[in-house]
Amino acid sequence: MEELDPEERFLRDARNGNLEGIQELLMSKIKEEAEIDINCKGKSKSNHGWTPLHLACYFGHKDVVEALLKAGADANLPNNVGDTPLHKAAFTGRNEVVMLLLQYDACASVINGMAQIPKDITQSAEIKSMLEAAERTEERKLEEQLLEAAREGAISTLTRLLNMKKPPNINCTDLLGNTPLHCAAYRGQKQCAVKLLQHKANPNIKNKNDQTVFDLANDAEMKQIITGNVMKGMTRHVKMFEGPLWKSSRFFGWHSYWVVLQDGVLSWYPKQSDADSNTQRQGCKPLTQAQCIIKAKDNSYFTIKCFDNSVHHFKVSQKNNPEATRKMWLEAIEEHSAFSTHYCSQDPDSEEEDDNVVSVHELSDSFQRAEACHQRLETEMLALLSMVKEDGLAEPIVQKLKEVCEASSETCSSLHQCLGLFSKQEGARSVKLKQEVEKNKILSEALQTLATEHHELEQSVVKGSSPRSVLSGDEFYDALSDSDSEPSLSGCDEDEEDFKSVLYCSISSNLSGRMSQDDRRGEEEDNDEVATVNGVRKHRSSLPAPMFSRNDFSIWSILRKCIGMELSKITMPVIFNEPLSFLQRLTEYMEHTNLIHQANASDDSIERMKCVAAFAVSAVASQWERTGKPFNPLLGETYELVRDDLGFRLISEQVSHHPPVSAFHAEGLQKDFVFHGSIYPKLKFWGKSVEAEPKGIITLELPKHNEAYTWMNPTCCVHNIIVGQLWIEQYGNVEVINHRTGEKCCLSFKPCGLFGKELHKVEGYILDKSKKKVCNLYGKWTECMYTVDTATFETHKKNDKKASEDKKSSKQSSDSEETLQSGGDLLEVIPGSQLLWRIAPRPVNSVQMYNFTTFAMQLNELDKEIEAVIPKTDSRLRPDIRAMENGDIDLASEEKKRLEEKQRAARKNRSKSDDEWKTRCRNISYLIFAHFAVCVFKKLLLQLLLTLKNHNKLIWDLLQTVLIFFHF
Repeated sequence: MEELDPEERFLRDARNGNLEGIQELLMSKIKEEAEIDINCKGKSKSNHGWTPLHLACYFGHKDVVEALLKAGADANLPNNVGDTPLHKAAFTGRNEVVMLLLQYDACASVINGMAQIPKDITQSAEIKSMLEAAERTEERKLEEQLLEAAREGAISTLTRLLNMKKPPNINCTDLLGNTPLHCAAYRGQKQCAVKLLQHKANPNIKNKNDQTVFDLANDAEMKQIITGNVMKGMTRHVKMFEGPLWKSSRFFGWHSYWVVLQDGVLSWYPKQSDADSNTQRQGCKPLTQAQCIIKAKDNSYFTIKCFDNSVHHFKVSQKNNPEATRKMWLEAIEEHSAFSTHYCSQDPDSEEEDDNVVSVHELSDSFQRAEACHQRLETEMLALLSMVKEDGLAEPIVQKLKEVCEASSETCSSLHQCLGLFSKQEGARSVKLKQEVEKNKILSEALQTLATEHHELEQSVVKGSSPRSVLSGDEFYDALSDSDSEPSLSGCDEDEEDFKSVLYCSISSNLSGRMSQDDRRGEEEDNDEVATVNGVRKHRSSLPAPMFSRNDFSIWSILRKCIGMELSKITMPVIFNEPLSFLQRLTEYMEHTNLIHQANASDDSIERMKCVAAFAVSAVASQWERTGKPFNPLLGETYELVRDDLGFRLISEQVSHHPPVSAFHAEGLQKDFVFHGSIYPKLKFWGKSVEAEPKGIITLELPKHNEAYTWMNPTCCVHNIIVGQLWIEQYGNVEVINHRTGEKCCLSFKPCGLFGKELHKVEGYILDKSKKKVCNLYGKWTECMYTVDTATFETHKKNDKKASEDKKSSKQSSDSEETLQSGGDLLEVIPGSQLLWRIAPRPVNSVQMYNFTTFAMQLNELDKEIEAVIPKTDSRLRPDIRAMENGDIDLASEEKKRLEEKQRAARKNRSKSDDEWKTRCRNISYLIFAHFAVCVFKKLLLQLLLTLKNHNKLIWDLLQTVLIFFHF
């Protein structure tokens, strides 16, 4: 039998609980007779990725566990699936082993690969209690460290604690009730106070002596920081720091650079002379919200993680005390990061605050009026004084009048001095404004140059690019519309479902026989006949007017003026819009409602999940090649749609302004499904791209099967907003969960990558309730989705990977591959696949009609009958959208500007008063109730009149029904 090496014997003895063998091997390690890593990981099938401590804990060998821990085994080291030894001991119910691990500082809050902590996987109530107590102990230990760091001014420790994935409670308290901010305030630790306030520490909490942070502040500068003017009383400049560093590159390894820290920006140059002349800069990175990471074992290495998740690796020279040199760099980076974070932060209410600033000109006018009043007062006082002297009044009265005159003179002098100070401040602000404008100009030019160079570099690497599209979204300003008194039919309570159904049915019956507008140029035909096909209303197939050319306009020309502003307040020209509201864009989720009906008709939960997953992908398909942005809904704006041919009705409403939230509720005409959710688009500007993260959970309910599915949409990113062709990609993970069965579909929207091979692709799989893969899904969100069994899919992926490697070795193959990419990669259908969904072809005139789908073209059509039943808050009635649809771009621009100014004024009026915006759910529900009640009352009254002569008992029954219905 072949003899095992020492580490394999070590793993075997730990698994079998052989304490003597473990001790023997540990002794040989101490005597240096054998090289054994106490945290070695197994390589065989039975122990792959497990350390000896994992094995001993799993099999419950307490003595072996204790020996390993005493010898220095890592109690928090994860195995290949992220489980720590504490996970294994908790899973197998080893109470004594769990207690022993906790005594040796095993962490009870480590998350494994299944996003579970040890408490989540144990079945033992006793172990769960121990782990919960350990969690509380760990949390309190971190809180004690946070309090101590705030007291001692340990800014690096404080930053590390606050940047943890699960940071300690920033408002935790000590025995006296003091929070970390209290500690920093009374110890005068200003940097710590700034850092705590930036992480939303509450300055209004009182300690046990009923003292706030402000009460404990020991100087004016600290009080200025705490009152919200963070860093206003401190220096507005940060000292430049520079020196040689080694920087790691992905392709070229470590290379020496001259690195410069200036005004919160990290730059690196080949030589010091290049930095002095500001030429040949190799790269730069703003340090906004940057974090520094160090290695305890390497005293020269450190890593900087920037706000965009990019990571940069540096090393200081090993000569002349590298640890001290690294410390100097870390302190300088921390200082510049704090400066950059503060410099780039913007107050969302700065627009309203600027309106309240009084100019020096207004102060001067006010002072001149005060001076005129003073002169008049002085004249009158002198006249009064002379009259008093002539009449011979007492000396004290005369003295008093003189004092009044002197006080008046002093008041005027003080006003002069005050005006002088304001003038000085205004001059300083003017100089500062010029400096900021110059900085803004330099930054914008540098950003445009960088984007152009990046675009040229991409074009040189990848020749040709497939057509791409754009998603948009900017500010939401609320306004009090002229129709504010008109309640919209949205946001109703669930208990009024019957009333909604009656009203919806009446609207649906009216809509089914309506005539559409003319298909071209907004001309309406005076035709009283109803356009229907097989009894279903015929919708338009074109817009009244084609779109305008955007070739003479640039998004960058707008954004460059808005650097540093909050994205939600950037107003775009109407030329970049499309003639739809964002509420109507949300309605495009319903274009492929047939998938919901197909899911509802299936008796197999897995088949239903396939259809729902395909529906979740199809919801974003309409965004392909859409280079226009929808109009921003006003606060309280609504949109309603009933489609008999697709079998659904929908209501949506803009329910919040800051943050902008749009809510929608749809249901089947046969009450076979309910689809609802709310969307809060969170925007991020990354220089040459804008990322839109659609926050909000979307829910689909199938009452027939008593099932509810939830998911969140993927992230959208618009590229080349500065230079190049605009294009959009969707990326991120989408998890569709069936909350009744526990089944889950995990979809991955692939990012484009450097060569665009993964552009638009979606892959995923369905897990049953036991977390076993049932099948795989694949496709493109712009085209189609397929499903195939897992074994076939994995085999195909392996073969595809092998074929790709073979192609790379052949120059001819690589050339043909590049040619294919220029026209867009085709989706290869795996044999045995089942088609779940394919996008409907767009109309031939789609390019001239804002790249709308047929469904999108029908969303804004309006005739007199529709106008008679929809509320005045409906998106179809917005004059700016209607003008743009009809081709009147000037009128659309004027109306858009008018609405924006009106909603700004309305918001300011609300902010000055105590009134808060309330959604109209209650009023809407009363409106629906009233509508239904009137209809019922008319029918009952008619029956009452018809039976009045002959049926006295029936009359009484009807009257009793009416009285009960109206609660009389």
